[in-house]
Amino acid sequence: MQSLQGKTALITGAGKGLGKSMALALAAEGVHLGLIARTEADLVLVKEAALKINPGIKVALHTADVSEYEQVQTAIKSITDELQAVNILINNAGILKVGSFKDTPIKEWEQVIKTNVFGAYYTIMETLPHLLAQNSGDVINIGSTAGLKGNANLSAYGASKAAVNNLSEALMQELRKSNIRVSTVNPSTIATEMTMNANFTDGNEEKVLQPEDLAQLVVDHLKLPQRALVKDFSLWSTNP
Repeated sequence: MQSLQGKTALITGAGKGLGKSMALALAAEGVHLGLIARTEADLVLVKEAALKINPGIKVALHTADVSEYEQVQTAIKSITDELQAVNILINNAGILKVGSFKDTPIKEWEQVIKTNVFGAYYTIMETLPHLLAQNSGDVINIGSTAGLKGNANLSAYGASKAAVNNLSEALMQELRKSNIRVSTVNPSTIATEMTMNANFTDGNEEKVLQPEDLAQLVVDHLKLPQRALVKDFSLWSTNP
C-alpha cells in the first residue's frame, strides 16, 4: 500500500456529510486539503477539525456552487495557487430531488443534472491539466446505487448518477494511459443530512451506512499501488 502523506486532495461538497468525513479521513493520512462547498461556515468547521487531527497539513477553503462554471474556475485556481499541487480530486457535491417524474418541475430536474453531472464535469476540466502535467493522480466520483438501475420517484437523481458512472468509465479508459486513475463509488443509503431529510433512513440512522464507512473505502482505494485501479465499486449496508 502506498502512503498518502504529503499528497493534496481537492474535495467538493466538503462542508458536511460524506465530504467532511472523507476530508477528515484524509487529514489523518497526512493529506493536504482543498475544500469546496457553498457555505463558508461549514468549511471553517471542517478545517478546524482537520487541523486538530493533523496540525501538520495545509487546508485551503473556497466557497462555490459547482453548478456554476465560473465559480468552479475561481475556486480551483485559488486553491491550487495556495496549495501549489493537486493529486486527488473527489467529486462529492450533489443534490437529491425525490418525486414522481410528472410532478418534478423542469427547473428542479435541470438543477439536479447541472449540479451532479456538470458539477463533476467542471471540476474535472479545471483539475485535469494539473494531473496531466504531473502524469499521475486520482479522480474519484461519488455516484450512487440509484444510478445503477431505475427507481420510482428518483428519475432525476438516478439519471444524473448514471451519467456520472458513464462519464467516469469513459475518462478511466482515456486517462489510465497517463497514469491517472478514475473511479466511481456507488453507495446505497448513507446516514447524511441529505438522506435523512428525504426520509430514506426511516429513523434508523444507526442501521444504514455511515459517512465514515465510505471515507474508509476511499482512503483504502487511494492507498492501492498506483499500478492498481478499481474502476467502480458499490457499498451496501448489511441491513436490508
